Amino acid sequence: METSLKRAYDTVIIRFSGELWLKKLWTRKYYEKRLVKNLKATLKHYKVKYSELVRRHGRFYLKTTSAIEATDKLARVFGISSISPAIETTSKFDDVIESSLLLAGTTLKKGNSFAVRCKRVGKQDYSSADVQKLLGQRVLDEFSKKLDLRVNLGNPDVVLGVEIRDDQAFVYSETIVAVGGMPLGVQPKLIGLFSGGIDSVIGLWLVMKRGCPVIPIYFDNSPFTDETTTERALRVAEVLFSWSIGFPRKVYIVQHGENLKQIMETNRKYSCLLCKRMMYRVAERLAHQLWAEGIVTGEAIGEQASQTLTNLKVLNESVKEYPVHRPLLGFDKQETEAISRKIGTYEVSSKKAAPCTAV
Repeated sequence: METSLKRAYDTVIIRFSGELWLKKLWTRKYYEKRLVKNLKATLKHYKVKYSELVRRHGRFYLKTTSAIEATDKLARVFGISSISPAIETTSKFDDVIESSLLLAGTTLKKGNSFAVRCKRVGKQDYSSADVQKLLGQRVLDEFSKKLDLRVNLGNPDVVLGVEIRDDQAFVYSETIVAVGGMPLGVQPKLIGLFSGGIDSVIGLWLVMKRGCPVIPIYFDNSPFTDETTTERALRVAEVLFSWSIGFPRKVYIVQHGENLKQIMETNRKYSCLLCKRMMYRVAERLAHQLWAEGIVTGEAIGEQASQTLTNLKVLNESVKEYPVHRPLLGFDKQETEAISRKIGTYEVSSKKAAPCTAV
């Protein structure tokens, strides 16, 4: 059944993030152009073949024989609210019903409840209610006895979706919630302080979701840490880069151990805070060299001794030219870990690595 359904799918419906509709026309066009570029880069990276990617009626429609694979990969592209593999047909009433029945026959399982939802744009000689009523009845007539189906308009197991757009129609049974946010690249790039731990990568990911490409900078504190810390950070970076296909996949590594050694010799009591201030200064210099517009960190209020409000103020004072962004400022650990699990970094970030012995 699943194999025949994969063959039947020939289209992916890509719905924009709702925020794009709030922008002025010229801004929205710029965002959509960036989104198209990111979609194409992702498809090329994963070698997903397609024949056409077009925009109609506030949607992108991707024509491909690999709709399931495309859906899985594109759901990770920032700027998309949801995505559905679909079957395209004409807007003729009989064609809509027959294609929907084909989908129903390969999707519905024994004991399922279902509902039909129809959206329509254009002039047809029938209404959305006509489609919902007749299709629902035909599904019951053809499959109810065999599968013991029932209608549930409130909370169905399966929603048979129909989108009719002028002379075209698309039928689908699955709507995958995508990542949302803004297309990556519509905002300036930022330098991201990156340790490979749970918090830092989520801080970077959250500004990426708002459209900012991020350049990670990692500080190698050897001999106060060992190679396991660096190896973990680079593995986490690979997961982060999977969310930014089409953008540079580069981590800047700074040999920071000698700086930390000098700090320890002169002021051990405040070594952690002074170490962090040095990191900020290096990040600021890199931001200047790479034409970035600021620095982003994964710091949260009170998460560590260096992250009290007083100490965060001290850290801010080490940076003169660029703003420091802290998207996790009000998050607790459970909220951060939930995002980490969602985006796929938790398993790698939580692996044991040698702690910094300078603390």
